[in-house]
Amino acid sequence: MRLRHLLTHAFIAASALCLAACSDDTDGQKTGSAAAQTPAGAAAAAVRIAVQTVQPSRVVIYDELPGRVSAVRTAEIRPQVSGIVQKVLFTQGSDVVAGQPLFQIDPAPFEADVDAAAAVLARAEAGLANALSKYDRITALAATHTASTAALGDATAELARARADAAEAKASLRRRKLELANATVRSPIAGRIGQALITEGGLASSGTTAALATVQQIDSVYLDVRQPSMRREQLEEMDENGRGETADSLPVDLLTITGKPYGFKGKILFSDSTVDPGTGSIAIRLEVPNPDRQLLPGMYLRARVPSAIYPQALTVPQEAVLRDSSGEARLIMLEAGNTASSRNVELGAQTGGRYVILSGLKAGETVVVRGQDRAESGAPLAPVTYQPSAPGPHI
Repeated sequence: MRLRHLLTHAFIAASALCLAACSDDTDGQKTGSAAAQTPAGAAAAAVRIAVQTVQPSRVVIYDELPGRVSAVRTAEIRPQVSGIVQKVLFTQGSDVVAGQPLFQIDPAPFEADVDAAAAVLARAEAGLANALSKYDRITALAATHTASTAALGDATAELARARADAAEAKASLRRRKLELANATVRSPIAGRIGQALITEGGLASSGTTAALATVQQIDSVYLDVRQPSMRREQLEEMDENGRGETADSLPVDLLTITGKPYGFKGKILFSDSTVDPGTGSIAIRLEVPNPDRQLLPGMYLRARVPSAIYPQALTVPQEAVLRDSSGEARLIMLEAGNTASSRNVELGAQTGGRYVILSGLKAGETVVVRGQDRAESGAPLAPVTYQPSAPGPHI
């Protein structure tokens, strides 16, 4: 029994030693395999950046300027004769045509004046006929030396006076007929008429400054804005150097006072030749179509007036521009071999979330738009094309 007990203990010890040796061998194999799979000095992962290649394009910079609407034509209706208004012949707030009757002043006094002037003319014409007959008779007698030279001179003078009287009577009759015609007050232009400022029974006086009504032509309207004189000088310099277009030839976008776009574009008619000494601005008049009568005189609009034109501009997204400690603008450029470099540039105007680059950049070069801080770290770069509106994680 004792011998069997000793043999059992010896077998257990040998088994334990065997298992320990196998475990050590297995661990050694695993450690060696892991060491073989992890090479020393592995390269770091490349940094993703968003880039954009710069290409020239036509860019127009606009100034958004407020302005007031005015009618193309405004006619204040005033009477040319005095009298009592018998009728108002239009509907207030309606459209009228040129020559349309608006007010009727009592014509009876003017009709009487016409009749009186006609009678005066008839009397003058009768006197002219008598003077002409007498002149012919005296002339015949003077030819036979029967009438004296003095009588012939008197007949000649009387004929001239009769002719003058007849001419004066004709002019007076035309004047009275004109006054009779003016008793019907008509619109001189086509447009929209406002309220009647006089009613039936009111006294219309030709000597007053008060208007009976106002007609405004608003199928197209004027918009008067003011632009800094410096902007106009820039446009003129560009035009002289052949770098830009004429600003007056460009259509002008319009916005209502609430910021909504207006359905028609304006056209620059002219710029004033005088600079306002108080504001340093120049008045600009625009003509704006208004077929639906949406715009009314006195309303305010905002006009996007050209302030600079670049036919071959180089632009970069606003987020691509960095500032150094001194405030100078700079860009991170993607160079050959996917390396980055910093470059100072001169900024121009900003429009649509992009800067115009005046100097320091060439067409065809690639600019880092996102990830500039990582691009300057010296790590390898993995550029992707910049997509401003593309969904996905921000780079």
